[in-house]
Amino acid sequence: MFANQVKSILVSSSSCLPSLWTVNRRGMATLKMISMRLKSVKNIQKITQSMKMVSAAKYTRAERELKLALAFGDGSQAFYEQAEVTPPENAKNELIIAISSDRGLCGAVHTSVGRLIRSKLQNKSDNVKVVCVGDKARALLQRLFGQNILYVAKEIGRSPPTFEDAARVATAISDSGFEYDSGTIVYNKFKSVVSYTTSQIPIYSVSSVNSAPKITLYDSVDPDVLQNYIEFSLASQLYYAMKENACSEQSSRMTAMDNASKNAAEMIEKLSLAFNRTRQAVITRELIEIISGASAL
Repeated sequence: MFANQVKSILVSSSSCLPSLWTVNRRGMATLKMISMRLKSVKNIQKITQSMKMVSAAKYTRAERELKLALAFGDGSQAFYEQAEVTPPENAKNELIIAISSDRGLCGAVHTSVGRLIRSKLQNKSDNVKVVCVGDKARALLQRLFGQNILYVAKEIGRSPPTFEDAARVATAISDSGFEYDSGTIVYNKFKSVVSYTTSQIPIYSVSSVNSAPKITLYDSVDPDVLQNYIEFSLASQLYYAMKENACSEQSSRMTAMDNASKNAAEMIEKLSLAFNRTRQAVITRELIEIISGASAL
């Protein structure tokens, strides 16, 4: 009989206070959603912290290897500067080599290269061909300038770039049959851990080198020697640009993952506060309902 009285009291109180039960159910659902979200953000923070540590180790190696690759870029550029090589004034065909990689989560490293090339192609895109070193550059240019893409080198960025990789790209350009009068290599030049600049390296054709004012300063420059040197110089400049870009990419990824970890920490703090407040509200509502039912007895 006592049980029936308690049951009747609870039924009457629940019928009088339907909003409390609705809020309770909503509070429990919100509590579960916050808990799931909190767990997800904590897992993301673990991933970003691990990626930051991996990028820091790769950045140290990339910076050390970049110092050894400076001679390849400086040596090739010194020859063209001393010979005063310039592109022809009536250049028709132009080649642009975009240096990127297949991997993302590294800030605006790839976007800056794609933005610079898009600005070039918007002004003159008829006789311009683009070689994409890395799939990210292809993804940025495929939609608007897919007809200008000459060659795409994939599997770039999973391991440190080597001279063999640069030689393969140079060979593919030579075997493509596209005869360019002038060209540029667009890449990211490393400055510091938190800074890089999108730069360009000019590349020249055999005819441009032959017509240079001071090419006679060098002895025994026959067509075969000059052709071989142009091919080797292109591979050397590509290797140097790939090393510069790889170092910029790793430093930018390390910074991006550090910022992501900090943002995740702030989000965890806010979600924990919301979780505790929601749990306290749910407990308070339950106590109110229990006290209300006990006082009605």
